[in-house]
Amino acid sequence: MNSDQTIELSSDDLRAVVRFAAMCAREALGLFERSNPNDPRPRAALDAAEAFATGGRRSNEQRSTAFAAHRAAKAATDQAAQHAGRAAGDAAASAYLHPLAQSSQVGHIIGAAANAARAFELDSGGDTSIGAQRLAEFQRYATPHLRNVLARYPEVPHGSGRLSELMRDLDTSLRSIP
Repeated sequence: MNSDQTIELSSDDLRAVVRFAAMCAREALGLFERSNPNDPRPRAALDAAEAFATGGRRSNEQRSTAFAAHRAAKAATDQAAQHAGRAAGDAAASAYLHPLAQSSQVGHIIGAAANAARAFELDSGGDTSIGAQRLAEFQRYATPHLRNVLARYPEVPHGSGRLSELMRDLDTSLRSIP
């Protein structure tokens, strides 16, 4: 697939992506809020993502709350909270998936789920089986529509680190569902 090639994306396609990302990230939100109870930024990002996913307009609200949630994640001192905050920011940012045939765009589709799974791993003391279990559970949110959008893109790029591994695992498993 040529990386200069564009991919057709409708508003319904984007909503399917954002819905998936928000549902996965919502599960981890409590990990952020437990250690940062006075920081509403990740919750605001999820609310903005869900507003778009349920039929609202895509607006600067998704973009600005995504940036704010990522700043909140960076400021968190607990690693699980950092990943949970990133998951919320990624969910809002997924509304801005680009229609470019680039593997880097896959992060907009599955990044929130991978960050949420990593948050649960870290909360459990680093047990990688918890992350794998969470990814398996998140697959219940992966509608055929979401998998169809994912299939239009090249596979997620190979990187190093646990988050990249979680993204590869989820990408591979979602593409293999008949």
